[in-house]
Formats: sequence, C-alpha cells, structure tokens
Amino acid sequence: MALYDFAKGLILEAGNKVRLMMQEELDIKTKSNPNDLVTNVDKATENYLYETILHNYPDHQVIGEEGHGHNLEYLKGVIWVIDPIDGTLNFVHQKENFAISIGIYHDGKPYAGFVYDVMKDVLYHAKVGQGVFENTHKLEMIQNTELKRSIIGINPNWLTKPILSDIFSSIVNEARSARAYGSAALEIISVAKGQLAAYLTPRLQPWDFAGGLLILNEVGGIGTNLLGDKGILCLLCITFNLKLKILISSYIKSSYR
Repeated sequence: MALYDFAKGLILEAGNKVRLMMQEELDIKTKSNPNDLVTNVDKATENYLYETILHNYPDHQVIGEEGHGHNLEYLKGVIWVIDPIDGTLNFVHQKENFAISIGIYHDGKPYAGFVYDVMKDVLYHAKVGQGVFENTHKLEMIQNTELKRSIIGINPNWLTKPILSDIFSSIVNEARSARAYGSAALEIISVAKGQLAAYLTPRLQPWDFAGGLLILNEVGGIGTNLLGDKGILCLLCITFNLKLKILISSYIKSSYR
C-alpha cells in the first residue's frame, strides 16, 4: 500500500477509535497550566498512531504532542508529525470542533498533510503538487482579499495581553470581523477553504500546524512567522492569502517599533 493511502486509512481509523472512546468517561489532566488539558483519549490515540506507523514502517520517525519523538536529532528519511487531538478544550467541553492532524515529511521536505474533523467525518488531505481534497471533493485555490472585507481567526485572549494587544488590535479593528474556533489545525483549514482570510497566533508547536500548513500551501496560502518570514513557525505563526501577507506584516512590524 502506498504511504499516502496508508496514512489516509490510518487517520480515519484513529477517528473511529476516538468516537468509541468518547462513549466512556474521560480521564482529564492538566499540563503546563489549568487550561492546557490532556485526556486519556489524546494519549491512547497518539499511541495507536505511533505503534501502527512503526509496525508498518519501522524505519520512519514520529513526533507527537504527547511525548513521542521530542528528542529527534535528524531529519533524514520519513518523519510523521502528529497531533492526536488538536483542540482538546473543545474535545472536553463541546465534544466537537477538534481534529486529528498528521504531516508527513521526507528528508525535511513536505510530502503530505491530513486534518480529520472527527465529529463531522470530514478528511482534508493533500499530497505536494496534487491539490487539496475535502473527502473526495477538490478544493479551489484561495482568493486574495482586502483586510476590511476579511474575517480573521484569532483567540480573543491574545487581545487581553499588554504587548500582544498592541500588536493585534489594529489588525482586528481594521478587519470586517474576527472569529476563534479553538483548533489551530481547523482554523488553518478555514483559511484554506476561504472561510477565514487569515489566522494569527503567537504560539504554536510543530504538531499544531504540520498537517494544515501543507494543505494551505497547496491552495496558494502562505504560512510565516508574525514578521512575514517563512522561517521557524513554532513560536510565531500567521497564515493568510498573499495580499494580506504584506498588509498584516506591515501592521505587526510597525507595532514592534
């Protein structure tokens, strides 16, 4: 079985297992702060993905949010970057609006991305150079928009922080409106679908965007740090269409001065 088809089947089966585990009582714990939650389902799903990948591809490497691969030392070969439950707060409180995310890289270059909206049973998937599919429907390239006619994705908590408020408030005030959905993977997908014109956040980890960013790139979207550079995105991330890239980056750069 081709790697791409294997990954598609794997993420769908992981979603089936999540839906079954949701019928049982959740074991919920906190990590870095009271709002940073992890459940038994997060851990079980990551373990399932990790064990199944290595059983079928023992020479591959896996990086996961819940601990696997955090001591990775080299990028040669095939690397899977997985988030077993992206949007754990939504998972715990809403029982929806969360996703399983997988990005696959070969020798440090993107190969394929998968974001599975588990409760809607919708899989967004892309192989580099072959476009993006929502289940079997191919997505169109995204269109450029003006900020004043755009909806921006941003967590409102960032607008309450002294420094971040200065950086983000002028963008939100200029935009048509702002929304927060609580899952980085699904918010990046919203940009890829044209439902959001941009998604801004000052803090992401590789597993948060590894699948979604590859999908976004395939429909003409861009992911950068907050200053508009396509460098390391782990701590600063913004995704948008090309026209907004220039404008939003200029807003942020002026706020840093």
